[in-house]
Amino acid sequence: MTIENRLQQQKLLFDGAFGTYYGQLYDTEELPELANILHPERVKEIHEQYLEAGAQLIRTNTFACNTVTMKMALPEVLEHIRQGYRLARAAAVGRDVYVAADIGQIHCESQADRERACREYLEICKTFLEEGAEIFVFETFSDLEDIREAVQYIGNKAFVILQFSVNQFGYSNSGLSARTLAGQAEAMPEVNAIGFNCGVGPAHMQKIIKSLSLSGKKFLTALPNAGYPQIVSNRMIFDNKNMDYFVAKTGDIAVAGADMIGGCCGTTPEYIRRMKEKLSFAQPEKRESDKASERILVEKQDHSFFAGKEGKKLIAVELAPPLGSDDEKLMDAAHLLLKSGVDVLTFPDSPSGRTRADSVLMAEKVARETGMCVMPHVCCRDKNAIAMRSQLLGAHINHIHNFLVITGDPIPSLMRSSIKSVFNFDSVGLMRIMHDMNGEQFSESPICYGGAINQGRLNLEVEIGRVKKKMEAGASFFLTQPISTKEGVERVRRIKEETGARILCGIMPFVSLKNATFMKNEMTGIDVTEEVLSRYREDMTREEGERAGITLAKEMMALTADFADGYYFSFPFNRVSMLEKILKDE
Repeated sequence: MTIENRLQQQKLLFDGAFGTYYGQLYDTEELPELANILHPERVKEIHEQYLEAGAQLIRTNTFACNTVTMKMALPEVLEHIRQGYRLARAAAVGRDVYVAADIGQIHCESQADRERACREYLEICKTFLEEGAEIFVFETFSDLEDIREAVQYIGNKAFVILQFSVNQFGYSNSGLSARTLAGQAEAMPEVNAIGFNCGVGPAHMQKIIKSLSLSGKKFLTALPNAGYPQIVSNRMIFDNKNMDYFVAKTGDIAVAGADMIGGCCGTTPEYIRRMKEKLSFAQPEKRESDKASERILVEKQDHSFFAGKEGKKLIAVELAPPLGSDDEKLMDAAHLLLKSGVDVLTFPDSPSGRTRADSVLMAEKVARETGMCVMPHVCCRDKNAIAMRSQLLGAHINHIHNFLVITGDPIPSLMRSSIKSVFNFDSVGLMRIMHDMNGEQFSESPICYGGAINQGRLNLEVEIGRVKKKMEAGASFFLTQPISTKEGVERVRRIKEETGARILCGIMPFVSLKNATFMKNEMTGIDVTEEVLSRYREDMTREEGERAGITLAKEMMALTADFADGYYFSFPFNRVSMLEKILKDE
């Protein structure tokens, strides 16, 4: 009987944790997956113990089979996968049970790592399919991005189960909520079942399962941990005295709608035996849920800085927060711009990896004292998903609704020995979190966010692809790097033509030869040509230097006027008084 047909008739019981049980039996810190080749008799015996306890579906001992965790070349990893699948199949011979190819998350620290991981997931899936796998379990994932292509590759060749890991509050390490993750998985036609494993104990898992709003078209899985462990010598130690409680709670999870239940970290064959003995696996009559359509529609408030300004060239001005605690110059500049027609003031988030006053707190003070619309930049360098969500909640409470989302400049090399970057995700990942929060916390008053465009990237196709990804993640506007050449204008024009994005073109009016030379040699992403430098002389007065910058700004605005939705001004040394002269006669 196919697993789909079986699930229509009864709920299924997964096995328990292989890894923690293996460590408990053999008191070793060695990766359990290595035993597929080093100790195959151990692996087969553990599978058999779970099957004898009553498990109807076992997962292969391949959760950590990847090049990063095993520190092996891919061909060696794939051999462990083949052996792991064959051992599980051998244990299942003669039994009316299912064997699932088990795939865990590959740890990635950079975009290049993620691209390699995507390719590796494809090779892993191909290997399992060659071995005859008909069921796949992707488990303990924090989002879909790295495995989307692999899942699509499997297509209808096998039954696909996606399981995410979230914390007690229902959020994954990528910052996405359980409801968002389940909704994204449900939207994939290649996915047959969705659910959660690891991360939490049974009570929190029950709460998460009950919070979902799904259509009922996919099967639902739930594999909680035995509880919360103590960490002893870098190992997780679980107290097995809570088996009765665990069994009772997983019974409640089944009643709440889970079609497949089992255990994750800390659960042993005895947990599975007791679940088999005490729980009902009868499947109630299935019907599609109408929960998704039950949400009350509310009128959303639009706080975006461009709301109601259709047809107007938007004006954003950047004010750099101070390096110290003296904000007098910044506040003077903000007050000077009060009657200038500026649509939004923006505040960089410690650019170049050097500490400045917090962009969100600086924006909040300016908004409070001037009443102007503000937009802090938020970068991914310094905060993980928990801290970022916390900051966004605090900003929203203080009526800040517009943000520029950037990945962030790296920390200067001399400081890296004492200061570490976080980069929990890149700008696209943070945008997905914001999109999630707009649906969860900010549904009545959503935040508005946009991204940066680096038109100077060597491969413009890559930048165009990034813009499209950001738009898919909810970005509603873009600010470019400063434009100072005709070539830069044409590159931005092409991005506009291929994406249709709302673009505010970056304008930086250099105020002296020293200023322009510094930007050319010290700041990445700012294209300053010899032609631009020739506009300035060493002996220029302040007024002459500003006049040259104003002329350059006007020229760039004229060249972009036919496609730009507005302009994003960065004034050296906060010389915002230049704006009035630039906009004059525009």
